[in-house]
Amino acid sequence: MKAPPEIATVVDRVLHVLSCVASAGRPIAAKQIAAEVGAPLSTVYRHLAALRHWGLLQEHANTGFFEPGPTGVQLAWGFDQNSHLISQSRDEIGELVSRSGESVGLMIYLNGQVVCLAMVESDQPLRCSFTRGRAHSMVRGASAKALLAFLPTPVQSGLIADQLGGDAPAIASLQTQLEDIRHKRYAISENEVDIGVWGVSAPLISDAGRLEGAITLMAPTVRVASRAAEWIRLTRSAADRISNKL
Repeated sequence: MKAPPEIATVVDRVLHVLSCVASAGRPIAAKQIAAEVGAPLSTVYRHLAALRHWGLLQEHANTGFFEPGPTGVQLAWGFDQNSHLISQSRDEIGELVSRSGESVGLMIYLNGQVVCLAMVESDQPLRCSFTRGRAHSMVRGASAKALLAFLPTPVQSGLIADQLGGDAPAIASLQTQLEDIRHKRYAISENEVDIGVWGVSAPLISDAGRLEGAITLMAPTVRVASRAAEWIRLTRSAADRISNKL
């Protein structure tokens, strides 16, 4: 994860180290953290010591690599209890799962990635890499594109350039898709994040016109068949009702 250009203070740099570990999805070595945040290893070790002291990070028992610490549990509990987005989405997501029979996730854009805030799973099996707290690319899959399409243009352009590099055909194709998503207010994908998984995602836009997140219905491609249009309609309607509460 690249550091934003405005990062200057010690607090910013410490939090950048914390964010790097949080988004890694696995225990990560101090040397790799230093490389990712662009700081000297000795400086990173000082930041790691402070984060360990406050329980925000800990060392993995076997490897000595760094991973999120137990204070994160308290933060997660407080977030679940107080998040306006989660509280206003909960019932609609539950109803969507009930009516579709499929799993539904609540996604947000955070630090250049898609992050799953909540996942309500159906009783039917689904092999999907989206789980609560896990981050994904911003250029692949329905969730990413539903969010990317409604981000401010400078942020959107920066993410596309960063994640697709100089691949002009891929950039042109993605920009065409994003224009279509903005018009339809939903995105669909198949096999882009997980093989054999189809998804439809609709953005959550507040009355102030601010992108708050997206809800995504996911199902195995073998179960989509004639229900795709129904699931798109249900997901869009649920997203609109949530948006009206924000």
